[in-house]
Amino acid sequence: MTAQLDKDTVRHRIAWRVAREMKDGDVVNLGIGLPTLVANHVDKEVELLLQGENGLLGIDQLACENTMDVDLVNAGGQHITAVNGACYFNSADSFAIIRGGHVDATVLGALQVDEQGNLANWIIPGKMVPGMGGAMDLVVGAKKVIVAMEHSVKGQPKLLKHCSLPLTAANQVNLIVTEMGVFEINERGMVLTELAPEFSIEEVQAATEATLLVSPDLAPMQLPVG
Repeated sequence: MTAQLDKDTVRHRIAWRVAREMKDGDVVNLGIGLPTLVANHVDKEVELLLQGENGLLGIDQLACENTMDVDLVNAGGQHITAVNGACYFNSADSFAIIRGGHVDATVLGALQVDEQGNLANWIIPGKMVPGMGGAMDLVVGAKKVIVAMEHSVKGQPKLLKHCSLPLTAANQVNLIVTEMGVFEINERGMVLTELAPEFSIEEVQAATEATLLVSPDLAPMQLPVG
């Protein structure tokens, strides 16, 4: 029987593992939802700049009651803190950074990702949404696209052979992190590179519609301590 993890463990595990992808000097955009948690898990020894598409370069952690500034929010409207020397600018300048290829990595949630690296993360047909927002620019403009998401929804897989929902972008996803493991997209397909300790390869494949290729260097998934 597949292991069951509580939602808080799942979300923080994914965010912590994504944060391990951050390198010195990176400019990183965090999407709304689960990706915003990544800011709380970045190693303090790593010097990077977190960018908010609403016009901020230098996001720090999510704000608590004692650190909250009512005028300082991320693209999802959550209250945040900023590092010393943070820069504020308008949305046009923010998207010039994104479209100009100056973002090293973007971290987004997803409804579906498939074997070709196609991403669907903005609409379920028949539901009212404001639009896909900056995701369409980010996944094309960023040098690396990381999807941070739960492995399935209501028992239905989110890693597919082919996306069935309207695409945000085609062939742009590089890395996927779920509670079950880490997956790379390359010319061969979807490759399992790290496996969480609660799951077997067979259990991960059973929860995945896409055909998984297992890396010859498959490693245990890096997890937070405690």
